[in-house]
Order: sequence, then C-alpha cells, then structure tokens
Amino acid sequence: MPAYSCNYKSKSGSGGFYKDDGPMSDLPDNINQIAEPTPRWEPLHKWANRPYTVLGLSFTPLQAPGQLSEQGMASWYGRKFHGQKTSTGEVYDMFQMTAAHPTLPLPSYARVTNVKNGRSVIVRVNDRGPFHKGRVMDLSFLAACRLGYATGGSAEVKVESLLPGDAPGSIIAAAAQATPAPAQPIAPRAIPIADQGGAVFVQLGAFSSIQNAESFKAHLMRELDKDSNKLAIHSSNKLHRVKLGPYANRELALAAIRELTGDRNLRAVVAQ
Repeated sequence: MPAYSCNYKSKSGSGGFYKDDGPMSDLPDNINQIAEPTPRWEPLHKWANRPYTVLGLSFTPLQAPGQLSEQGMASWYGRKFHGQKTSTGEVYDMFQMTAAHPTLPLPSYARVTNVKNGRSVIVRVNDRGPFHKGRVMDLSFLAACRLGYATGGSAEVKVESLLPGDAPGSIIAAAAQATPAPAQPIAPRAIPIADQGGAVFVQLGAFSSIQNAESFKAHLMRELDKDSNKLAIHSSNKLHRVKLGPYANRELALAAIRELTGDRNLRAVVAQ
C-alpha cells in the first residue's frame, strides 16, 4: 500500500490550470492502490540520452544514475498529455508514478520529496522537461497528488537520483566515484527570428525527422503557458522547423522570448 493517498479536489472557478491540463473528471477507482516503482537497472534509451537544445538552451544528459541531487520547483502534467508519447517512446499515463527531467538518464529512478510537508515518493523518469524557467522536474498527476501539491500546481521539492542495486558493476563504480552535482549552468544560444511575409516567427528547433520535430513540439507545449496555439511545424526541403508565431512585429516576438527564457539573457538574431 502506498505511503500517501491521492486526495484531490479541483479548484472551483477558472484559472486553476493551464488550458486543458487538469486531471480527468473521474479518477481511477484503484488510484490509491497503484504502487510506486521499485528502482531497477534498465538499459538507457538509445536516442533520448543524447545532448539536445530547447528554447536556445543546451542540455547534456547524465550517462549514469545516482549522480544528481537538487532542489527547486516542480510542476506536473495531466490530461493534456495523457496518452501521448514520452521521450523514450512510452505512452504517458498520468495515473502512474513517473516524471520528466532535463538531464537525468532515461529511464532511471528518483526520490522526490516535498520540502514543505516532508512527503517523499519514488518515480520512474521516462521523459524530458521541464524547460520552463525555475522548474527542476515535471511529475505525473498521481505523483504530484501523493506529494500533496496537485491542486496548487507546483511545489518546492528535493530530487535525488537513485542507483538500483541490480545495476551492472561498471555503472555502480562510476556512480560511486562521481560527486552528486546540482544542475550545471547552461550556456545560452541564439534563438533565430525570421520575418516571413510581414509576420515574424521564432524558430525553436530544426529537424530532419518529422517524428523528432513532433516530439519536440509536444514537449514545448507544456512550457508555453499561453502561446501553445502559436507553435507549429514548418516543413520544407526535408527540414522540419518548429516555430512560434506569427507575431505582428519583431518587438512582440522578442517579448515572447523574454517571457520564455526569463533572466537567461538569450540573444535573438534574424535568420537569413
């Protein structure tokens, strides 16, 4: 039996959640019997652990679990992404104990503790995100509910990467020699702004694979609190560009970048 039950009551009125990302109207009858995962060794995903760039920021995933301990704000994602694919290709289930993290190995496991109330749960990390300023992890609805912050939307948490006891000896040795480290500072990169026929777009990524472009777009949608309807894939010459827009002018596009990146001071340049 899980240590904490999921007691959820939605907020009355509007403004409780971004768009349609709240929980289902009816929670599963067995929601308080769904078990936490037991950390075990799993081969790392072939593609999901490569370095990548999102919103002009570059991320280098860790190559072994047990090497990260950090504290910061956690959010959660719900029915807006329920049934969609995660970065590992698995289907996201908001009623399982899972999470998304920018750099933890995929898949791996982590202990997440709500700093305010002391509740602690174990989750399986199988997705990338969040990329929103100030957040360290996105949890599934069930994980956030058991930690006691599903109604509030976010909470300060401590995240500890777990090393399974059945991991190969080489991985255990590498993790034992490494010093757990907080997230590293990330060097900013330019976000191109392209003027197309009087309308301005912010290009956030370009891919040769339409599947990768669609996956990238889906991940960005939960970072765009109010502009997700402006996110689209523009394909030409076998290249699929994920763009935000259109905006009426360059100033509005720059304002959108500032809202996305906060104090990261990213530069914007005109794409030729």
